Amino acid sequence: MTATATVIVPAALSAADTLAGSLVDPASIWPDGRPEGWQAWPQSLAGGASGIALLHVERARTGYGDWDTAHNWLAEAVRGEISAASNANLYFGVPALAFVTHRAASATGRYGRVLRRLDEATAGVTRTRLAEAHQRLDREERPPMEEFDLIRGLSGLGAYHLSRYGDAEITHAVLAYLVRLTEPLPDPAGLPPWWMNVGTTGALDADYPGGHGNFGLAHGIGAALAVMSQALLHGLDVPGLAGAVERVCEWTDQWRQGEDSYPWWPGLIDPEQAASGHVAPELRPRPSWCYGVSGTARAQQLAGLALGDPVRVRAAENAILATLRDPAQLDRLPEIGLCHGMAGLLHASWRMAAETGNAQIAAELPRLADRLITALDQPGRDPELLDGSAGAALALHTLGMNHAPAPHWDTFLALA
Repeated sequence: MTATATVIVPAALSAADTLAGSLVDPASIWPDGRPEGWQAWPQSLAGGASGIALLHVERARTGYGDWDTAHNWLAEAVRGEISAASNANLYFGVPALAFVTHRAASATGRYGRVLRRLDEATAGVTRTRLAEAHQRLDREERPPMEEFDLIRGLSGLGAYHLSRYGDAEITHAVLAYLVRLTEPLPDPAGLPPWWMNVGTTGALDADYPGGHGNFGLAHGIGAALAVMSQALLHGLDVPGLAGAVERVCEWTDQWRQGEDSYPWWPGLIDPEQAASGHVAPELRPRPSWCYGVSGTARAQQLAGLALGDPVRVRAAENAILATLRDPAQLDRLPEIGLCHGMAGLLHASWRMAAETGNAQIAAELPRLADRLITALDQPGRDPELLDGSAGAALALHTLGMNHAPAPHWDTFLALA
């Protein structure tokens, strides 16, 4: 972070305190027992105990929570058998637990032995995934979504290793793969090498007979762009890294829509759109983190900073600022969460404003925070991190503090 935009929102900290206070005891959250799929639930960052642990760890290491609560949730997160199998990723299994444990260990000096074990297992998962990915590239086949996306794939694992180790062999290995991911494959239609022959769930889909190209941070090339750009900003010397960022930017520039003062990017395109070079305005995605401008603008800002491209940085900040000032766009996000809702837009906007000291963006945040706080009064909230109260609490807590210490909690969103 190179600058600070001043924004004081006392109500944000108060609301975060209230939310966190409602998430202290697992037994009180689910008085009728654990939700279905309990065997998988603890180690899920998105919907389980490890995600709620992240909230309490962040509050404790910033002086607003207690370590006993954080420790209790960490203990809850490691209940049962922990996956280091093919389904393990930044959001599930040993990498998810390593991510949260690292944040706790960085502030306390505790958890060293368990973190070493989790790190060893995460490195093993990563190396296995890398070997499979390079074999696919050797065959010149198109990637499955879970190979490179943030939630299930190597972009997410790369985000963890960059945050955990910085300039290390395992980080370089993931970045070298991401560089290779951007290198052209034989394709008469000229589709990019990260084009997937699947639908938006990652499975073959009759609605996407020719697959799709995905811009988003959750499941698309936006995550790879963000992670590679962050690596450049950290000074990592990986052959071809800047060129890979430029190749992704060339593609996203081709599909950028709107005016310079209010640009936006599609969430995805299909082969028909790719062939016509046209995306209808009504296909503009909601301004969410997963597919919309909350994520794509941050990735563009990071790329612009990494490449020394102030025009790109300005376009990204214009995109988020115009969204924050557009009631019609804000009305498309009635949900509270980080992935699909207001918390994601709020936090991505805060992160962008703080990165470059953009006071105009910062000035819009109190109004969005008020919208989110009002929405939190509605009953039936899920407690989870990605789409529920824990994520909203983290976004409000960070806004209220106007600070998020490293190692950053929002690395799992590829925002830092």
